[in-house]
Amino acid sequence: MLNPSHLRTLAEVIETGSFAEAARRLGYTSSAVSQQMAALERTVKAQLFEREAHGIRPSATAEFIAARGADLLVAIEELQEEIASVVAGRAGALRLGSFPTANARVVPLVIANLVRAHPGIEVQLDEGEPERILELLTAGSADVGVVYAYDLVPMTWPVELTPVELLVEDLVLLLPCGYRIQGPIEDVGVLRSEKWISSQADTAGSTCLARLCAARGFEPRIAFRSNDYDVVRGLVAAGVGVAVVPALAHMPDPAVRAQRLVSSPRTRRHVLALHRTANSNPLLGEALRALRQACRKIQEEI
Repeated sequence: MLNPSHLRTLAEVIETGSFAEAARRLGYTSSAVSQQMAALERTVKAQLFEREAHGIRPSATAEFIAARGADLLVAIEELQEEIASVVAGRAGALRLGSFPTANARVVPLVIANLVRAHPGIEVQLDEGEPERILELLTAGSADVGVVYAYDLVPMTWPVELTPVELLVEDLVLLLPCGYRIQGPIEDVGVLRSEKWISSQADTAGSTCLARLCAARGFEPRIAFRSNDYDVVRGLVAAGVGVAVVPALAHMPDPAVRAQRLVSSPRTRRHVLALHRTANSNPLLGEALRALRQACRKIQEEI
């Protein structure tokens, strides 16, 4: 295999016409240059120089190798610069996975901050619920995953992943505007006769609602299910049911009366960033900083 150092030395020898002058330019000894050219001759299995009384003359093979090798040396230098940029976090790719609600409110801020600080990087985004994000992380298809876990639905993470808490959300009770009960509702038990709007049956949000109601001695009567919080809010606004949603998913609506479930301290939802502990992507630290920064801003809003 060709040695780039030998190609550089060959180019200097041809340009200067002398082993000694090439050695001076490169900071080598004449002996070292001679040894490199001998090694290159063994590699290509051809004589590269004609030894004359007053110097050396490059062979046609040497001229050919030097000409073609110049492009290779430029490519190697460019590769070294690109590698240095990737290692320094000035280039490269970051693969991010997140759940839909965070993609709507948190992730755009994160991507904007990352690209602004590092214009040369590429950010790739995938979307899914925590189960899918975990699959991407453990398969090595994502560098950072944004997931959630309810207090009433505890989660455990694979040992090879490191969790970083980003924000903690209250749950928000949604009622139609003008609901029959006036004032704050401190116990969801008073809503046992209502129709409920919930996320799909196999989700943590649905399980959280069931356990919240079970703690008050009743099973919620689920009339409608949707994982789209805009749909949930629209159904509440239409007066066909009540719902509980995470604060991150709540958007003010004049047709909806919203109230924090502050009387139930263990009904919060935690948003976390997960990454493989062994992940060596130089952009990982930048991504976690951008996530923390965005979530501090969001925490003030929700």
